[in-house]
Amino acid sequence: MSRPAPTQIAPGVHRLGDHGVNFYLIEDPDGLVLVDAGVPAHLNQLRTLLAGLGRSMADVRAVLLTHGHPDHTGLAHALQEAGADLWIHERDAAILHDGPRSAMRHARPERSMLPYLLRRPSALALPLRLARAGAFTAPAVRGARVFDADQLLEDVPGAPQAVMLPGHTPGSTAYFFTDRGLLFTGDALVTADGFADRTGPTIVSRCFTHDSRAALTALDRLDELTADLLLPGHGEPFTEGVRSATRQARQFGVH
Repeated sequence: MSRPAPTQIAPGVHRLGDHGVNFYLIEDPDGLVLVDAGVPAHLNQLRTLLAGLGRSMADVRAVLLTHGHPDHTGLAHALQEAGADLWIHERDAAILHDGPRSAMRHARPERSMLPYLLRRPSALALPLRLARAGAFTAPAVRGARVFDADQLLEDVPGAPQAVMLPGHTPGSTAYFFTDRGLLFTGDALVTADGFADRTGPTIVSRCFTHDSRAALTALDRLDELTADLLLPGHGEPFTEGVRSATRQARQFGVH
């Protein structure tokens, strides 16, 4: 489940994960920040990157969770145990509290996965890899810090803006580091979706999206932001501007 090595995609910004899932480490003068937390199998990859920077898990001050799905929260418990504050929108906090298998209950998708797999059986590879990587058996997490609206997170190094983008899950959130032009969109806007056989900006397929109409509406909120680098939960970074990304996502639609 790991890339050969993490990739530095901007000064002090490292992309971790694998060919199916992204999470990110940000170096800031006030401390380290993770955006999302991968799956349990990514632990050694994260430790190796930190060691190469002369750091350890204890140096991660905050973990910003874009939503509660298990492919984004797998290392949350380990990072909390090491001393990091976890941040998540209150409408997804119940998934953390009740454990990864509760995601289907708290953020039920609009459609079954079965029709997608009948059209494209190879798409099953991703959920199988996630299962082998421990995504669905990671520990439940309590004590996360929550917010219920757009909020400047002044206690987090870099003071990112949390931007509510409900749709993919009820509490989906982007994090905008305005001084660095970095916009982490999680799964509210991705650049790859294996179930829709899509490469390029898109909304995640309905078999993984709770409310596709709300997800489309959330693109309007993204249009209000100006970022140099858009960093999604799945797929490659996008450098052509937020409005170009949202325009392409609208044209492709939701599948």
